[in-house]
Amino acid sequence: QVQLVESGGGLVQPGGSLRLSCAASGITFRLYAMGWYRQAPGKQRELVATITSGGNTNYADSVKGRFTISRDNAKNTVYLQMNSLKFEDTAVYSCNAALTKTHLYWGQGMQVTVSS
Repeated sequence: QVQLVESGGGLVQPGGSLRLSCAASGITFRLYAMGWYRQAPGKQRELVATITSGGNTNYADSVKGRFTISRDNAKNTVYLQMNSLKFEDTAVYSCNAALTKTHLYWGQGMQVTVSS
């Protein structure tokens, strides 16, 4: 059974930092591309950042220079370090594991709220 368990979300002030974690089980983690997505109220889900099995990264323009995605294959975990958080970063953040169109999994999502 595949599980992606996210942690690290919560409430933070503007300008603050959070580190999100997503621990995977039931998959050969090192083979999967991993990603973080978010969905704000009333908006469509959007890509935040991805990292390939080889470690190549990609970011949404809105988070470049502020967010960093990384992975630890020994721990089957992907991280999202979020710095200089803004009000508009408030959303439900979900992690994603992708190998093929039929091997695509999602975490349950967790709330990140940026508020003063």
